[in-house]
Amino acid sequence: MYIMSQQEEIINKIAQDKIAFDLGIQLLLEDPEYNFKSIFTTLTNYIFNAIPEKTNYNTETYQNAISTIPLKPTYTPIVLLKIFPTRVAFYKLAELPENENKKILTSLLWIFKVTDTERRNTECKNGCGHFWHELE
Repeated sequence: MYIMSQQEEIINKIAQDKIAFDLGIQLLLEDPEYNFKSIFTTLTNYIFNAIPEKTNYNTETYQNAISTIPLKPTYTPIVLLKIFPTRVAFYKLAELPENENKKILTSLLWIFKVTDTERRNTECKNGCGHFWHELE
């Protein structure tokens, strides 16, 4: 069985409201083993798996997640997410300078929280077998 890293566990607990969003971001950023690229990759994979529409990853839930990110809508990561197709936006996010990392992770973590909540309330409502939905 796959064992989640501490960061993966924090991300999933945030998505499931078992850790407050702001506290979760702080825990991820202050982790002694913090690695932006690792967290970025994890969140990207999680988001692409949580969105049911695999053709273009552009669902109403995804768009709602972007429009409710708890940051200023003029911040670069949010602008990129709004104006580019999902995969292109994520590629562009990965290319932003380091001073954008916190905003990028906040944006992606929020998107995952919203999209995974939707999935848990629809596809996974009657049990799904996803071990990460069984966190204590």
